[in-house]
Amino acid sequence: MKHYWLMKSEPTSFSIDDLANRRKQIEPWDGVRNYQARNFLQAMQKGDQAFFYHSSCAIPGIAGIVEIIKTAYPDKTAFDPLNHHYDPKSTLNKPKWFCVDVKLVEKFTQLITLETLKKQPYLRSMRLLQKGNRLSVLPIILQEWETILSLIR
Repeated sequence: MKHYWLMKSEPTSFSIDDLANRRKQIEPWDGVRNYQARNFLQAMQKGDQAFFYHSSCAIPGIAGIVEIIKTAYPDKTAFDPLNHHYDPKSTLNKPKWFCVDVKLVEKFTQLITLETLKKQPYLRSMRLLQKGNRLSVLPIILQEWETILSLIR
């Protein structure tokens, strides 16, 4: 059974355009350092899809869709002392942090803005729109997924 997700990235760090320019349009979704978001990454299955959300920018919103093509595996950035995601408590024998590989499915021609999402009645209970929710990886229920897709198609 396919599941749906929302994955946030700051476009100054990694944008949907960066993904579009990667070889085969595939990239590890690494650097997640929140336990609940990590658990969501670990729950992802091959074939699941996610909205690629640009966060912490002038106009936050959904920029496109990615597919999970490789399930959770240890995040190598946690082992690299020169990487800003380094965590000395995470080791090769006992990793704390994980990533998944994503592949670009679709880059939207226009951003579905956060303001647009907030105006949708069917999205009122969406985790993204709940006060104080700052997780970088969130589950999306089918009704939310379909409502959001209807805004772009």
